[in-house]
Amino acid sequence: MRTRLFFMAATVACCAASPAADKIKYGDMNSWVTRTIKESAVLGGNTKTLYEIGPGQTIDGAKPYTNLGGSPWATSNVYAKVMGVVKCSNAVYPDTRSGSDRCAKLTTVLEHVKALGMINMDVLVSGSIFLGQIFEPISSTKNPYGKMEMGVPFTKRPKYLSFDYRVSVPANGKVIYSSGFGSQKVLAGKDQAEVYILLQRRWEDAKGNIHAKRVGTGRERYGSTTQGWVNGHKIPIWYGDITKHSGYHSYMGLIPRESSCYARNSKGKLVPVIEEGWDNANATPTHMMLMASSGCGVAYTGMVGMTLWVDNFELIY
Repeated sequence: MRTRLFFMAATVACCAASPAADKIKYGDMNSWVTRTIKESAVLGGNTKTLYEIGPGQTIDGAKPYTNLGGSPWATSNVYAKVMGVVKCSNAVYPDTRSGSDRCAKLTTVLEHVKALGMINMDVLVSGSIFLGQIFEPISSTKNPYGKMEMGVPFTKRPKYLSFDYRVSVPANGKVIYSSGFGSQKVLAGKDQAEVYILLQRRWEDAKGNIHAKRVGTGRERYGSTTQGWVNGHKIPIWYGDITKHSGYHSYMGLIPRESSCYARNSKGKLVPVIEEGWDNANATPTHMMLMASSGCGVAYTGMVGMTLWVDNFELIY
């Protein structure tokens, strides 16, 4: 196995919480990077604030962000530069639970971009955090998965993903699709917030293509408003082919090829990770994917106002 499958070449940084648990670094959501970026004059020239999960500091100016302080976390907050126009999007925020204890607030928003007749679009963004990396500046809304690396090297076999969460579903909310191209569409059904952990065994072939088999699966969706916080919630991680498991849902299945996440191969090229099948239940993973999101649909699809708060991520063995 090569040593540079990812731009983030270090294993996910964990510190021992107990003999049976690992806290994911910065998973207590108490430490944040604050970015201040001035948007282009044609958009009004306002200064926007973006947040990232990492060591407490402030970064001024339109600078591409890379993970700081050994943080394994990326967010859907981005600095974009489309047709020379600087635009920012922020759908993930630090929020206060009590006193100095903070959490992450993920919400679905509709970004309006209008600039002197040059650009006139609405782009729906679901607030998401995940283990990986975003590559800025974003230059278009095409192929969103190809603008990020999802997952980090990981070789353990935890039993549960544990975290705290809270959900708020807007009354009479409607699911819409809005990518900035064409008219906005209202879709049938309802959206749900989502948290998942996927363990994969990845390898690279002679042509630089990256393949994967699914080792472990933990995935849940939340479609109702909670009565405050649900603390210490545990998502079980099931190993091997889980399609016959009594708790299996179709959304827990293998990742469709058209929705593949991306990773850097040994040549430094960003390529899709093709999930080809279920691995042996006793297999050792090479990578962990972990995501929390205020939406569960495809890119640019969701319910404006859907909000998910998360905190205190750790792995239980």
